[in-house]
Amino acid sequence: VITLFPTAASAEQEGMDYDTYREFIVGASTTDPRPLLEAEKKLAPVIDAGKLVRIVTEHPEDGRELALEVDIADGHAVMSYGLRNFPDGEIFTSPNANNTEGEIFVDLPVNYGGNDIRGIFLRFEGGKIVDYKADEGHEHLAAIIETDDGSHRLGEVALGMNPGLDRVLKHPLFVEKVGGTLHIAIGLSYEDCFTEDPGSDEGKARIAALEASGVLNRSAQHVDIVTDFRPGGCGRSVHIDGVELTPRNGVWEVVG
Repeated sequence: VITLFPTAASAEQEGMDYDTYREFIVGASTTDPRPLLEAEKKLAPVIDAGKLVRIVTEHPEDGRELALEVDIADGHAVMSYGLRNFPDGEIFTSPNANNTEGEIFVDLPVNYGGNDIRGIFLRFEGGKIVDYKADEGHEHLAAIIETDDGSHRLGEVALGMNPGLDRVLKHPLFVEKVGGTLHIAIGLSYEDCFTEDPGSDEGKARIAALEASGVLNRSAQHVDIVTDFRPGGCGRSVHIDGVELTPRNGVWEVVG
């Protein structure tokens, strides 16, 4: 598994004293993952059957509602509940990299390569980022997006499912798992979102076909950026084919 050992340098990066930071990291990393699995099992069928995710956010500067539509018809849900990362808690899939349309505002900070990026606006046409801005660290966002053709497209859309992460840190391992958040990833797709066994002959053939058609995205980048759908965040609504999802007590649920 992958985790983060608490150090004084990491605490300073997060603006916390070392003892508080250490206690938070240890507490978040030892949360029982079994309830996360039970919550994710309820969402997986909705994602597996889904064709289109509609994400609505609000731009803080002018109050405009921004809608982003992400095609997930080719992928399936992957549940993450303590098998790979500590702390854990997300359910994710990889979208069709050709078919993302619209706009999104991403309000939670992320630290990439030691650089803070905050207040991200993205606009997509034909699956590709055609306009972007960051209120802080714009040059670092630009360096990510302009890496290659694939870094202009999405490789992941996911829901943060860990209610034990009640404090937002900038480290991607933590912020993307915060219960009640949604993240998208700029860049590389995950092969296991398209086939159960990417190493099998059948899996390899499917991956090759999806890559050739541009559905599966290749890039040197995979950078998660996170929008807050909890009270006070800029997230407004998430629907999968008309089915509304909402966070309750730090866990995403189907409405109704």
